[in-house]
Amino acid sequence: MHIQFAELPVRDQDRAKAFYGEHFGCRVAADAPMGNDGWRWIELTFEGAETALHFTRRKDNKPSAEPVMVLVDDDVAGTANRLKAAGVEIITEPQEAPWQPGRTVAEFRDSEGNRIVLADRQGAGR
Repeated sequence: MHIQFAELPVRDQDRAKAFYGEHFGCRVAADAPMGNDGWRWIELTFEGAETALHFTRRKDNKPSAEPVMVLVDDDVAGTANRLKAAGVEIITEPQEAPWQPGRTVAEFRDSEGNRIVLADRQGAGR
């Protein structure tokens, strides 16, 4: 069993698709019209993952206060530095997770205002 897709709220589907494609190498698994209002069914895939990322319509323009997704990465510091150099807002620089000693985490905000956590595989960053 696995999760087919995780939903991520966005305001601008094309901007979000470009953000995840550019910064994380996501590929488009689906991009089809959905209804009459121009909204599309978009799913992106991460290299090596079974779960796709599906965009849902964001209800407001407020950035998320709490993290909405955790991305597991083998090089949290390197990825955070690469995102920062590309102008992505880093909320929390790489550090040990207060809730899980031995695990490195960082947080950033994506193009749609979502708060996203980068985390190494448990203890891999030490």
